[in-house]
Amino acid sequence: MTQSAAVPAHDAVPVGDGTIRPFRIEVPDAVLADLRDRLARTRWPEPVPGTGWDAGTDTAYLRELCAYWQDGYDWRRHEARLNAHPNFLTEIDNQPLHFLHVRSADPDALPLVVSHGWPGSVAEFLDVIGPLTEPGPDAFHVVCPSLPGYGWSSPVREAGWGPARMASALAELMDRLGYARYGAQGGDWGSIVSTELARAHPSRVAGLHVNLLIAGPGPDDDPADFTDAERASLARMRELGRDEAGYLRQQATKPYTLGHGLVDSPAGLASWIVEKFRGWSDCGGDVESRFTRDELLTNITLYWVTGTAHSAARLYYENAHTVSPTAGQRVEVPTGCAYFPAEKLGTPSRRWAERQYNITHWTDMPAGGHFAAMEEPEALVDDIRTFFRPLRGK
Repeated sequence: MTQSAAVPAHDAVPVGDGTIRPFRIEVPDAVLADLRDRLARTRWPEPVPGTGWDAGTDTAYLRELCAYWQDGYDWRRHEARLNAHPNFLTEIDNQPLHFLHVRSADPDALPLVVSHGWPGSVAEFLDVIGPLTEPGPDAFHVVCPSLPGYGWSSPVREAGWGPARMASALAELMDRLGYARYGAQGGDWGSIVSTELARAHPSRVAGLHVNLLIAGPGPDDDPADFTDAERASLARMRELGRDEAGYLRQQATKPYTLGHGLVDSPAGLASWIVEKFRGWSDCGGDVESRFTRDELLTNITLYWVTGTAHSAARLYYENAHTVSPTAGQRVEVPTGCAYFPAEKLGTPSRRWAERQYNITHWTDMPAGGHFAAMEEPEALVDDIRTFFRPLRGK
């Protein structure tokens, strides 16, 4: 499968003309046939007897998932669900940018740009877009971009696409859409890109809402004063660094070494992604207790048909090799944090966060993990509404 066959619509975006064009996701039949053929020819490793998830993705589970992907999963049904929302393409800073733009019927709705992370996509937000746009006092016009290098925003064309440059592209997008004032929301890289957006454009960002916030103790903090929750957070981060950070080191140092395999092998791609959905969610070790197979495979298939696994991984490399012009600056925009208890990458400490953010809203959620919009969509929507309610008229 060639990249051009996987993403033919990218050529329809003129370089630098600044227009916004309606876009329809239409993956060629040949790409889907090629996917099924590759799955049928997968070479499977032979794990040590008794090995489950402790050494990585469980082979027995992955074989079942890929068998369903080959013979049972219907991409066209989920493609139609994505196309049920208005999709658009534009080009910003010499980079195609795909986004969903779903306007509320309420003319007074607050624009809200919602950003995904890795290994997610715009498919994460399919259960929250409708509720967020419902007419009423808490209505939003939702803009949901595929970050540059992800999905139909295509592989990045040049180096330098770190979080700050992505935030600049989102600011330009909102300007093109005519939104002078808006909210920003995100998790994972979406939270970091949204933070950069809030730092760089505080007069335009009405509020920043995140479901991942990374903040640690300062050099003068006395460990004896840490709360039990703070100690648990630090222990979890140490565990993450010891047992769970291999993906981060690889993608931050040699993303293309990994990327060649991810773009060539659908089984390899599924293994790389599904392990994170299991490990980072509130699933108790059973990934399908939180996500259906179709939900998992829609997100994975999105990476496959666009040929963007290598480019998405490159964001870690760019972040490690670029410095934001606003690095170290405190976020003065009102900030809300929804902390989901199974989130392994963030911190539950409001006092640490307040040193870096103007925290005006904090919610300790009863359940859920890293993929909040998929795991606990109603709770996330309610928290977003509550946070932005006092900010709408300012």
